Amino acid sequence: MKTKFYTAVMLAFFAVSTTYAQKSKDGWESLFNGRDLTGWKKLNGNARYEVQDGAIVGTSVANTPNTFLTTEKDYGDFIFECELKVDNKLNSGIQIRSESKPDYMNGRVHGYQVEIDPSDRAYSGGIYDEARRGWLYPLDINPTGKKAFKKNEWNKYRIEAIGNTIRTFVNGVPVAYLVDDMTPRGFICLQVHSISNKDKSLEGTQVSWKNIRIKTTNLKPTKGNEIRIVNMIPNSITDAEKKEGWKQLYDGKSADQWRAYGGTEFPSKRWSYQNGTITIAKSDGSETGNDIVTKELFGPVFEFQFEFKLSEGANSGVKYFVDQKFNAKGKSGIGCEFQVLDDAVHPDAKKGKNGNRTIASLYDVIAYQKPANALKKIGEWNQGRIVVQKDGTVQHFLNNYKVVEYVRGSQAFKDLVAGSKFKDFDGFGLSEKGNLLLQDHGDHVSFRSLKIKEK
Repeated sequence: MKTKFYTAVMLAFFAVSTTYAQKSKDGWESLFNGRDLTGWKKLNGNARYEVQDGAIVGTSVANTPNTFLTTEKDYGDFIFECELKVDNKLNSGIQIRSESKPDYMNGRVHGYQVEIDPSDRAYSGGIYDEARRGWLYPLDINPTGKKAFKKNEWNKYRIEAIGNTIRTFVNGVPVAYLVDDMTPRGFICLQVHSISNKDKSLEGTQVSWKNIRIKTTNLKPTKGNEIRIVNMIPNSITDAEKKEGWKQLYDGKSADQWRAYGGTEFPSKRWSYQNGTITIAKSDGSETGNDIVTKELFGPVFEFQFEFKLSEGANSGVKYFVDQKFNAKGKSGIGCEFQVLDDAVHPDAKKGKNGNRTIASLYDVIAYQKPANALKKIGEWNQGRIVVQKDGTVQHFLNNYKVVEYVRGSQAFKDLVAGSKFKDFDGFGLSEKGNLLLQDHGDHVSFRSLKIKEK
């Protein structure tokens, strides 16, 4: 009798302890048994996690770091789903493919985070790189996705991490589409964001998760690519991007789509294309203005995406609608310019009007509006994008934050040009088509991941 009783008890214990990990017939596996935190562990901070009414509830605690309730198991490719609800004052997130290593910031959890953001910023479902690169997919680039999250209600999240692609959905709405290969595998976390000891009103705010499940086999991504793709892999282009009409202007190897401004071939002095970059070397002072342009003209509607890396104190620019009727005998092309500049060191940042010569501005015409965390450090890669729409609207994006917007040909645009150094160039910025241009301003600057889509 004792043997039978012992066996029954052990079987019951085994059944309870593995309930959270049992797979259904369609391959879904529950990560939460609805009763306790079996299969999870807490890292970094001291926020509280407990089970209430069949949900995991995280409660904020003042003066403690970000706190993570972490799966004990790592996951590579998967589809993850859950339902969640959060107090309007609390920021939170879901970490995926994340790590905690003693030799990295003393064990700080780092990796991809799918945002839970009930604030008016409305970035829920966007992708942030916790404790590494910052925002990878802010929702400035997906205004429709901003509307998916419902405040004070349960929201359904779906995360598809398959190969190098991470896609997120909030209440069935596609929100983020990221292509990146930095971390192919890691644990999953439920985050409670830190709050400062100065803001006691946030202490005790809560976020809840339920119906937490994962699928790791027979993965089928949701059909359709309705939203912008952010591709962080240098000089690459995915099949999905090609399908949308994107094409490369530099593949990391050949610069045959570029030529010297005023010439027919790629310049032999100071410009180079190797090691995955197109680079202009610093001048010794004897020459500048050796710009390069695309052999092809683009317009009136297009999107141009590029990455750039500045050396300290460097000045350069990316120009569009470059019309060679202007300054045809000179070395430098004239066109609308996405400013590329080390604002902290180069004196040009303090010239012009109201900061209209700072990085990502429409040079000498419209100053960029810099949100927090928009700019990477000198020596790191920044991503720029220029969007020209059918109605003449032009937008500058810096690391996927929209920082400039204007309408070509509008009276407001003409008035701004009239007050700029381009006032004597009749029709400045209004050409139907023009070259794209990478500027030589005498400083060391590198470019990569140059791609364009015409509409």
